[in-house]
Amino acid sequence: MKKTYIMAAFASLFCLSSCDLNLFPETGYSEGNVNVEGNEGESQYSTREDMKGLRDAIYSSWTKDIQEKGYLDWLVYAECRADNAYGGNPGTGELMAIEANRQDGENKNVVRDWDWYLSQVSNCNNIICNIDRIKEADASMTDREYGEWKSEAYCWRAWLLFQMSQIWGDIPLVNTIPPAITAENIEEVYDQYFPARTARADIYAQIIKELDFACSNAPDVNHSDKFLFTKAFAHGMLARIYAESTARDWNKVIEHCEAVESMGYSLVDDYGHIWAYDEADAVRNTSESIFEITWTRSSGNWVWMMFHRNAYNPDDSYSWIKWITPSRDLIAAYDAEGDAVRKNACIAIDEASWSNYYPGNEYAFMHKCPTNASSTILMRLGEIYLLHAEALAMTNDLDGATDYVNRIRSRAGIRPVSRPGNMEEMIDVVLHERRLELAFEGFRFFDLLRHGLERVKSVHDAMPGKDKYWQSRFPLSEETVLMPIPQTALDNNPSLVQNAGY
Repeated sequence: MKKTYIMAAFASLFCLSSCDLNLFPETGYSEGNVNVEGNEGESQYSTREDMKGLRDAIYSSWTKDIQEKGYLDWLVYAECRADNAYGGNPGTGELMAIEANRQDGENKNVVRDWDWYLSQVSNCNNIICNIDRIKEADASMTDREYGEWKSEAYCWRAWLLFQMSQIWGDIPLVNTIPPAITAENIEEVYDQYFPARTARADIYAQIIKELDFACSNAPDVNHSDKFLFTKAFAHGMLARIYAESTARDWNKVIEHCEAVESMGYSLVDDYGHIWAYDEADAVRNTSESIFEITWTRSSGNWVWMMFHRNAYNPDDSYSWIKWITPSRDLIAAYDAEGDAVRKNACIAIDEASWSNYYPGNEYAFMHKCPTNASSTILMRLGEIYLLHAEALAMTNDLDGATDYVNRIRSRAGIRPVSRPGNMEEMIDVVLHERRLELAFEGFRFFDLLRHGLERVKSVHDAMPGKDKYWQSRFPLSEETVLMPIPQTALDNNPSLVQNAGY
């Protein structure tokens, strides 16, 4: 069996980069890491300029390719699987199946996301697995460049692997880039080409090690350019990871949140300003933003058309039903708080030619991507404050947690909360605040899940009974919390096993 699969691969592959384990620290590489070039077994990356080109590509192409898979699809997993948004377009079977918890291994969204994440990890690996050798061979690469470029690749890969683990749990990793296949080494390299899944705890241990390096070596914060993987981003990612049950250490969460907060960020005065625009351009690089993918009107994003209108061309692509439609439950949560500031920034009411979820003359739309020049924000200070509050609550510092929550509520112009009587009540307060503050930014389902299956299940399963506009859902279970491994991946890699329940 092994030889059959390897020989099939051998027929289509010529040669690969190899990784010198004496030079490089042990790192993990996904099954999608193979970069094939006809170069007689030599790496196609050999100079400082090669590395600079790969580093620049992280920003010029790799992160900009996030729109469909790492952003639009991610919002389906995070917002539509919870209580913040209806899928939006009943004609999109793959999307609606995920909302209804009826997905399978042939779901088109799940398949494309798996492939995209692995291909992006592969791009990072081209830097990580070659830069030590090139630094040693090419004296024109400075120590600073070496540390920053490697750290930026670590940061991007950490974000990718972390999200993959949230979607699928254990994911395939290997610790080398496989060598070129020959008749003599087929059996030896088999497991490198067709890796089994690695436990999430081991994935997180690797990410933590690499982000620790990035905390010291990534670029410093540049407050005029937030499209940059910096030390602050590395600390923010570590805070997210240490909050997860697999690597949980609430004191570490506090430590890394405090590190971010010490780097000169501040909440913008007006919440809506984070996604604001005028006739000339959209706002970017606010004092609150930690990492965002920036666009211009001339070379803008296309994903706006999936949510609402492009304010700069309102009639463009406005003839079909949009995705991520705000739920009545979310609107009610804002109204109960008198939270007009965040409601109006997150949700736009407009006329539409369809009436699937709301009357066509008063239809609700997700409004955090209002133009083709609007940034895709992956990390900001408001999130860090509330993650800090969560960690303080979990370490029984209820006064400190309350203070952080009220900083966020004060900016929204709503009444402060009183200090809850116990930890559990405080966590309820924090999760509620995260819902209002971070709606449509990709957190809701995973925030609830972080505090146990029953918490997220109670929300997920209740929606159809509360609101007839939710389609019926299969009850959430320990198994269906995770997405299925795509059937194509199982077919191509005999070492993979499907998640339980699929």
